[in-house]
Amino acid sequence: MQKDNLGIKKADLNKVPFKVRVRPYLIVAPSLIITIGIMVPFVMAIWYSFTNYSFQFPTHRFVGLDNWVNMLTSREFWNALTVSLLYGLFSTAIEILLGLGIALLLNSLNNWLSKVLRVLLVFPLMVAPVTATIVWQLMLNSSVGIVEKLFNIFGVYNFPWASAPGTALMTVVMIDVWINTSFVILLVLAGLQSLPKSPFESAKIDGGSAWFNFKNLTLPMLKPSLYIALLFRLMAALQEYAVIFALTKGGPGDTLMSLSLTSYQKGFKFQKFGSAISFILVLWLIINVMAKFIVKRQRFAQRQASGLEE
Repeated sequence: MQKDNLGIKKADLNKVPFKVRVRPYLIVAPSLIITIGIMVPFVMAIWYSFTNYSFQFPTHRFVGLDNWVNMLTSREFWNALTVSLLYGLFSTAIEILLGLGIALLLNSLNNWLSKVLRVLLVFPLMVAPVTATIVWQLMLNSSVGIVEKLFNIFGVYNFPWASAPGTALMTVVMIDVWINTSFVILLVLAGLQSLPKSPFESAKIDGGSAWFNFKNLTLPMLKPSLYIALLFRLMAALQEYAVIFALTKGGPGDTLMSLSLTSYQKGFKFQKFGSAISFILVLWLIINVMAKFIVKRQRFAQRQASGLEE
């Protein structure tokens, strides 16, 4: 009797009900459809980056590396790359540090105040980024804004929040930090509350200081959670569009023209879709490389916390 690769006789295989035989294919079918749904637009985007495609004139022709050469030799690309990297690094770094500090504080409080603060800190995550930005725009207004009124108390008038190149980046980073630090707090707080108690009880018996416990126990065991927070926030910050567009539309001048905004402007305002796609593909490449590096570090930190790595 002829057998297949698994050693099952073909005659026995034919006796298996049809529903049972197709079950493996039905299980993987949704994953296959989603994969195809992701890959087809991605491959098409790569193709369009080598064409002069425009929404106004759907017929297009292959232009080779023209879009890529023009992008890499243009000042606007390097300005957009710098803006995206500065925005991503500053906002992520501040959110991680603030989130870690507030999470440690909340974890040390075991009273009603901690519970109230945890509920209140979720609020920024419930507000759409565009709505939050508009509210901040009103609060920073030089005539009626509450922040401006507070600055006036200290003798500071007409502070150029988003209207000057020197302070525009700081302003959008500040709003991003207000919106997204809650996410880091919740993630780190969950990590803190999942840490084993026995190492801290042993350190307490040995008379370990708070700094010693944080440096040698809390931080090493918390690193996997911190890397996850870093991964999610850095990926989102590098792609940031809503806050910058709602507050300044990339200005003043081209001060805040990030890769996302530049791509939007090229694609929808100037109808240069092929050129716009090349900017987005560079952003995808940067995020992909950073994500792989962070995931690799997160796995290493997880093995260290489990005692599998020195």
